[in-house]
Amino acid sequence: MTSEAEAQIREAARKREKSKAAFDRDDAALRELFVTWRAQGVGPSDMARWSGMTREWVAKIAPASKS
Repeated sequence: MTSEAEAQIREAARKREKSKAAFDRDDAALRELFVTWRAQGVGPSDMARWSGMTREWVAKIAPASKS
């Protein structure tokens, strides 16, 4: 019983770690796109609508340029 529990827990932890790595990678790519397009004049409201994020979150990640 203990070895079965260990195997199941180790497998779930391995899957979780892989999922976290994929999330972190995809989150970084999305943040990079927000910054890139914000610098080109795309507004945070549009990007929020397209991504399902809040406008405030997008504006925090990709603030308006200070030029």
